Amino acid sequence: MVMRKILQLCLGIAVAVGLPAGAPSAQNVLMEEIVTTAQRREELAQDVPLAVTAYSAEQLERLQVTETLDMTRLVPNLIGHNNTGLGTANTYSLRGLNNTESIATFDPPVGSYVDDIYVTRQNANNFTLFDVDRIEVLRGPQGTLFGRNTTGGAVRVILKKPAEELGGYAELGYGEFDRIHVRGSVDIPVSDRLLTKLSAYYIEDDGFVTSRTTGEDDINSEENYGVRGHALFKVTDNISWDLALDFINTDHANLWNERVDGDRFTDTGLSQKGSPLKGILTGEKQNFALGNEVESFNISSVIDIDVGELGTLSLITGWRDLDQDFALDFFNGTAPYGGFTIANQGSHEQLTQEIKWDSKLGDKITYVAGFYYIDEDNTTDFGDIFDLGFPFVLADRVLDNTTEAWAIYAQADYAVTERWTVTVGARYTDEEKKVAFHDNRASCMPVTPSCLDTANLVALGIPTKQDEQIVTPRFAVKYDASSDLSFYASATRGFKSGGWNARGTAPENLQPFGPEKVWSYEGGMKSEWLDKRLRINLTAFLSDIEDFQLPSAFRTSSGGIIFITRNFADLEVRGLEAELTFAPTDPLTLFLNVGLQDSEYKNLSREILEQQQRCLVNGVDCGQGIVNQDGQIAPPVRSPDYTLTGGFNYVWPITANLELIPSAYLYAVGDHSVGTSGGPESLIDGYETWNGSLTLNHVEQNWSLVAECKNCNDKKMVVSTLAGFQYLQDPRTWMVRFKWNFGARER
Repeated sequence: MVMRKILQLCLGIAVAVGLPAGAPSAQNVLMEEIVTTAQRREELAQDVPLAVTAYSAEQLERLQVTETLDMTRLVPNLIGHNNTGLGTANTYSLRGLNNTESIATFDPPVGSYVDDIYVTRQNANNFTLFDVDRIEVLRGPQGTLFGRNTTGGAVRVILKKPAEELGGYAELGYGEFDRIHVRGSVDIPVSDRLLTKLSAYYIEDDGFVTSRTTGEDDINSEENYGVRGHALFKVTDNISWDLALDFINTDHANLWNERVDGDRFTDTGLSQKGSPLKGILTGEKQNFALGNEVESFNISSVIDIDVGELGTLSLITGWRDLDQDFALDFFNGTAPYGGFTIANQGSHEQLTQEIKWDSKLGDKITYVAGFYYIDEDNTTDFGDIFDLGFPFVLADRVLDNTTEAWAIYAQADYAVTERWTVTVGARYTDEEKKVAFHDNRASCMPVTPSCLDTANLVALGIPTKQDEQIVTPRFAVKYDASSDLSFYASATRGFKSGGWNARGTAPENLQPFGPEKVWSYEGGMKSEWLDKRLRINLTAFLSDIEDFQLPSAFRTSSGGIIFITRNFADLEVRGLEAELTFAPTDPLTLFLNVGLQDSEYKNLSREILEQQQRCLVNGVDCGQGIVNQDGQIAPPVRSPDYTLTGGFNYVWPITANLELIPSAYLYAVGDHSVGTSGGPESLIDGYETWNGSLTLNHVEQNWSLVAECKNCNDKKMVVSTLAGFQYLQDPRTWMVRFKWNFGARER
């Protein structure tokens, strides 16, 4: 029904305006050809034989994308939302693969990258965009060129390079909930050899949720700011050094809430003021109040050495230092310490080093090869408090976990003929993970068998180290029927690292889980028609996931229930994807992105089958893990039957220098589950939301005034559940922004 309405609207507009001849003009921003580095070298997105969605900076602005979470409304078979409790963290579900756990012993299946630097931790992957060149979303496993933890795909943010002329922009916005939005950037060329850029942003709002327990009316408020220095040093004609440093600070929680008469309320008992956990927990976290703050310092360095016909050598180094402090109440609770509160102090450091070689062998073979190394060190001091009429400390422990991995990779394209190209690649990865626990509770000094301590894990036979060696190949073939029409087919292997259930509150619960592995088979078409006025890209895929990392529950020998992640099943996902962009006239652009998928668990483990049998026969263990209340296996989480985005952009010249640009799109998602057990609170109906904007551009003076809204129809959308509590998407918001481009910066 939704798709039919969109198609009727698009066809109706197209017929009304006619179909003139000639290629689209520069007004058609959404028809712009994007240069991508999805295969680790520059190529047009239309020439790459894989499913990639890419948007330029101007396209992102037109589509109201100000943070990476906004991209999830535009990409087929991708949905996303903030993690429960954390406004700084995104959980992406791409082609049915997702992870909602942000603790450092879990890795996401959709990798996040800034330029070519992998961002390991999910707790700070909702990047605010300021002066970026483009965003690329690669769908399907990227195990050869990008490596581990990309079984679902990758989200890549590519920064804008310093320019050769003085210029920049300044932007100021004000919106609902007293939201303030400030962004700016300036390019400062020091000499012909040294180009620099300074960029910064500041975002603040008052929140939209009121606590009925504490009376605080600014729950889920946000304060978010950052600054980046970027330099491009042309050492010689053949050597360049690209160096970027940034500091980001974000204070943003995401508490459960419900809507009453259009307003949002929560019943958290944890206050945002004072030190409500003082004397209950140990360490610095006892001084935390309700909230979530993340601070990161990041360095990226790329040295490119051009050795002429031999190729290009790139030395890529990344350093990330991240600290996160939060205290969050996940249940209804009494003041001041809440119903079920987790307080967390975490520090994360990662170093990545890559040596990449990009070259050719004659006229037939183009290849990229390299070596990759990552060293990650995480320390998490966290405690759990449960309200029993008094603050009962379930756990108070320190987790130390490390990851060290290296890989070698190569991928080559062989032009068999002018029309046929064969791609073969492989990556060998060697990974080592270690974990250690220390219990902070006074009752665990000295350590007893019930303490969360490394010694108890060893005594129980729980491994504190995991090693994995794996080869992830890629095979593809591409046929260029013409310069505007190509077909491709591929088979790609990927894997996601194993880990530990670090949130367990007893030693026997701290169980490991193994790596998740996938083979993805894909076929597609990329095409442009009507003198490049119509672009149609189609993809069909089958993903066969082995040892799927699945949250579930089973009964312990003492009669209790533990909720952990294990490799409880395999998963099969089949789907179709279509991306259509149509410019029937120079001023008008229409677009439609559709994703269809069907997900199914396979080869259920003995634990799941036994749990299902207990539910069917004895009526126990129902509604836990992936066994629903009726004893049936619940549907895979966040795997809607369809996603759909359809809209338009129209450039209306008012005068010689003024133009008015209305733009709007519909985002629709089918029925799906947002909780593993498929309970009534986690099975949600499909929904549709509208986003829209109206832009006034002054072409000569290079300024623009934008009025925009997100979730314009104020749709109530449940995006996650935890223990029966629902987390809603943000309500309708509006904003007015003024932007001025100066100097050499193009509008």
